[in-house]
Amino acid sequence: MYGALLRRETELTKSGEAHIGVLFMTNDDYSTMCGHATIALGRFLVDTQDLVVFPRRAELPYDSESMIFTVNLHVPCGLVQISVPVTDGGARSDPSRPVTFVNVPSFATGRDIMVSIPEADIWPELGGREHELVSFCYGEAFTCLVSVNELGFKTLEKPCNHEALNYATRNLKRLVNGGSQYQKYMTHPEYSDLSSLYTVIVVDKNLGEPIGDSQGAETGLCYFGDQQIDRSPTGSAVAARVAYQFAIGELELGTSWIYHSLVSNASGGQGGFVGTALHTIPKLYNEKTMLAEPVRVRVGGYTFYVGSSTYVSEDKDPFGSDGFLFNRL
Repeated sequence: MYGALLRRETELTKSGEAHIGVLFMTNDDYSTMCGHATIALGRFLVDTQDLVVFPRRAELPYDSESMIFTVNLHVPCGLVQISVPVTDGGARSDPSRPVTFVNVPSFATGRDIMVSIPEADIWPELGGREHELVSFCYGEAFTCLVSVNELGFKTLEKPCNHEALNYATRNLKRLVNGGSQYQKYMTHPEYSDLSSLYTVIVVDKNLGEPIGDSQGAETGLCYFGDQQIDRSPTGSAVAARVAYQFAIGELELGTSWIYHSLVSNASGGQGGFVGTALHTIPKLYNEKTMLAEPVRVRVGGYTFYVGSSTYVSEDKDPFGSDGFLFNRL
């Protein structure tokens, strides 16, 4: 679950590039992006008629033939373009059709990189091994990909020991972020403040069913923030994974792949995200740090309304403005 704080004015709204901005919040801090929240915001921003919340609502471009609104959203890592299908007449968003967004440039930086595991951090499932092979990619945040088998587990299907997976991925993330030798795989070509590992994705290539005309499917378990687990396939990481698969030759431009979470698998595939590599961006390619040219990736999926709430902050509330986390009191 994510929080989204809408910003009516940003640098990109003032320049006319964006309609609105947003800051994303997790259980740990602010984050650079959330793909599933972006899909949800697309629907909300089309549906709202509150000009206090969204002053530029009337400026959204509308294609009457496809019945799709376009929302240009300024997220912390850049500008994303959301396509929101609507019902007849454009009265409200259409929950029966997927919302898609075109992501910021995504790229891969490392394949089968050996991460040393100190004796004190080894988990039982490793079977005595002292290293892990992982890969790195970027799609709004840097992601570390590791196969479920490489971690020492058989599958993400039941019965899967999630406490053990949590321990293993927490250690792996800490070792990668703390090792200077891995920093080159998490270096953004334009923005230094994006140069750190945010998510670890445990990948099970043998789990998940393709949908439609996709080339294939897989399942991922995403750990982000302070070991928060994403119930969705993670939109930003989908973009990163598409870029990685393109870089290593598993996915061609114009073809799609289905990315599942444990939740979408439990729902018969409903809730899986579609990732498609649209085109390369040669001018951003750095042969020293990237496996291939960066790509623009389109991510598609569904979100649904579950309710609405109103929160207030009274002047005398000592936690009203800053809140608190138990582990930081």
